[in-house]
Amino acid sequence: MNKIFEKIAYGLLAIPVAFLGLPIYIYLPNFYVNEVGLNIALVGIALFLSRLLDMVSDPFIGLISDKKIKKSYLIGLGSIILLFSFYFLIHPTSSNSFWWLFIFSALTYISWSFVNIPYLALNAELGKDYHDNTKLSFSREVFTIVGVVIALLLPYIYNISEDAKESLNLLFKTSLIVFPIVILIFILFIKEDKSKVETLAFIESLKKFKKDFSKANNIFIAFILNNLANAIPATLFLFYVQLVLKTPEYTGALLLVYFLSAVIALPFWIYLSKKINKQKVWISSILFAVVSFSFVPFLGEQNYILFGIISFCTGISLSADMAIPASIQSDIAQKSKTLGNQISGVLFGFWNMITKLSLALAVFITFIVLELVGFDVNNISNLALNTLIVLYSILPILLKLLAVFFIKKYNQQY
Repeated sequence: MNKIFEKIAYGLLAIPVAFLGLPIYIYLPNFYVNEVGLNIALVGIALFLSRLLDMVSDPFIGLISDKKIKKSYLIGLGSIILLFSFYFLIHPTSSNSFWWLFIFSALTYISWSFVNIPYLALNAELGKDYHDNTKLSFSREVFTIVGVVIALLLPYIYNISEDAKESLNLLFKTSLIVFPIVILIFILFIKEDKSKVETLAFIESLKKFKKDFSKANNIFIAFILNNLANAIPATLFLFYVQLVLKTPEYTGALLLVYFLSAVIALPFWIYLSKKINKQKVWISSILFAVVSFSFVPFLGEQNYILFGIISFCTGISLSADMAIPASIQSDIAQKSKTLGNQISGVLFGFWNMITKLSLALAVFITFIVLELVGFDVNNISNLALNTLIVLYSILPILLKLLAVFFIKKYNQQY
């Protein structure tokens, strides 16, 4: 029974993290383009540079996480800084909005890492075996989806869904209430033991990883390709619904369909992961998403019902696509623990860095390309519209297929 409470307490933290994660990845670029009026290329550059700065810090945050300090304390400190940074990020007051976006997005990303890296690393420490890692990963990701659904519903409940600034403010205020409660539950029920393994210095950790897990290179490549394939549609989603489907009033409903289908599909992926290995489950989820998303390039104005069906189908693969890679990473990180050294924080720091690189590249590539074709949200040309469609739908499919190639090359046997 205690183990069940531990898994629930572990997963609960994902709810407030999702509150702030969703606006950052989906709404923030659109907010600074449409509401603040910043040039789309400058938004892409600012977010790319802040991601790079944040990315460099990830392995060092992981190293701090590996030291004999409770990860829950790091998470608590990171959440406080995160809330302050996010407040300023969504309340730009400087006349130079480029530097405001760069500085406070960097602070928000770095503080988010102080929450997320120790949180991910705990999966490897709390998990007792291969299947226990999967249960913890699914617990985290299902609560992530719950958090996303709540974040999507709140603006509609308060009838402010069409006001981006008010919606962001509401999510911030909700986080102010939820974060302290969840952190308290987390500290009470998560029992960390920092005495069982010896930590290594940063360079020694990297040498050890390179030596013991050289075969994991393919999973790193697959991870960044798949994340990039997911990040590009997330970055362009609001523009796609507004300019291609021309049904911005259905934005929230389409997102809800996507994330709710992920919740519905979760038991299936849990069952499947017990029958076949995680590598095959991940490939299956990616291929299902590819087949479903292949119909998107053929959609046009007012095809929101068909897009909703596609969103439901691609959402089915979401829960596996989120949880399985993290579970595979936990298996790799846990191996270092059984060999006598604790380097899970450093490893997850690098995986977090890879994730952020893909997110940074998604914004940078898409926004720069759109700027080059003369993208103007108020007066869009046929060239810009077709470019948006290619970037949103065709490019992610190609990246996912390439990711499958590298997953198949990954040797999961250690």
